[in-house]
Parts: sequence; structure tokens; C-alpha cells
Amino acid sequence: MNQTRLNQRAIIRLRSRDGTDNIQEFLQGLITQDVHAVQAGKPQWSALLSAQGKTLFDFFLWADGDDILVDCEKSNAEALTKRLKIYRLRQKIDIEIDESLAPHWDLTSDARPADPRHTQLGYRWLEPAADSDGADDRYLAHRLSLGVTEGQAELGNDKTLWLECNATELNGVSFTKGCYVGQENTARMNYRQKVNRRLVVVPLDRANEKRQRYLYESLGKSIEHRRIDDLAGLDLPQWLSDAL
Repeated sequence: MNQTRLNQRAIIRLRSRDGTDNIQEFLQGLITQDVHAVQAGKPQWSALLSAQGKTLFDFFLWADGDDILVDCEKSNAEALTKRLKIYRLRQKIDIEIDESLAPHWDLTSDARPADPRHTQLGYRWLEPAADSDGADDRYLAHRLSLGVTEGQAELGNDKTLWLECNATELNGVSFTKGCYVGQENTARMNYRQKVNRRLVVVPLDRANEKRQRYLYESLGKSIEHRRIDDLAGLDLPQWLSDAL
């Protein structure tokens, strides 16, 4: 049986300490996704941006009763936790890594929640944490085969505008939810249709080192930040081609 745990990811739990502070409202003014769309068994992809609209962290949101769970990169979980706590101010909200839960992924577990970004990305769910060899390598290879980027190594830290990360096409942003950090530039780009660059997954024989963000040599893939007019001739995924 294939292992399904994503060992390179972690869970952050946001919880109202005494029930007086609303977690959804706290996050609603911070992140790109409409937090009210987050329901039990229906994860949403989102991001925390800089004031200029550049990507700091991307993650999945899960509802757990009145709590919100953040499925993020394990290597950046502490940094994201500290960043969220900056915005907490006097609100009685606990923001801590929850080591009792672990994210899981598989291509065939269709009774589980679908990845919200693309129908072919498979299924994600949360389970009590238990030691496992994990599915990280399978997940990475499949994700890159669909041209989908994620994580700080690929998206950059305060380097890439969220819409350049294909957030519109992959359901990572709401344009109707109201204000959040970085919303002004993000909304302006969308209104003016001014997404001049894109993150793309490129085979190594078409790689451009000057545009390279990250290299997966063993998989033959290069993650690159390219201008739209520099995408001609690339074999782009259909979901991205349709957007250009």
C-alpha cells in the first residue's frame, strides 16, 4: 500500500482562547482567500503577502469546528507562526504548531477532499500523526508534471507577486472578499490584466539560468520566473495556456 503522509508539511492551529475572538475574521483581513469559504472537508489554497502584494507564505486552510488549521511547509512553519502572531495584537488567539495532525495526499483516494487548485492534483486530507515513509517524492513529481508551483523555494520569499504565481488560475485568491495585506496591488493587477510574468515549470533542455528560481535536476525540471513574451514555444499546461 502506498504511503500517503506528506512529511515535509506541518499543521498550525489557530484557536480562540476563550471563544470571544473569531478566527475567520482575524484571518479574513490578512490572507488572499475568502476564509468564509473554508469548510470542514473543503480546503482552500491561500497566501500571506507583503504590503506590496509579494508572496511570503502559501498554505492550505482547513476548518476544524471554530478553529482554523493551516497546512504549510514544515521548514517554514515556525516563521509563519511568528508572522501570524505579529498581527494578533491583543486578541486572545492561540497560534501554535499542532504536532498531533499530519497532511496526507494521494491520487486515487477520491472519497477524500480534492486539491482545490486543479482537478488532476489528487486528494488531500488530515489524519492523526503517525510515523510514515511518506508520499513527498510522489507528490512533488506529480505536481511539477502539471506545472503547479508552491513553497518558498519555488515562489520565493517576498520576490514574486501572488498573481504571477498563477493564483487566479489555481483558485488561491478572492477578488470579492474585501481588504487584506497586499490586496491593493493584487486587485489592481487583476483589474488591469497586468500580469506580465509567470512562474512556470520548464524541462531542463529549455531552461534559462537567468530566470531560474529553483532546480530539480533529478526530475529534469526548472522553476522559472519568466516574462509572458518569453513563454513562446514552451509546452505549457492547458490550464495556464488558457489564461495567457
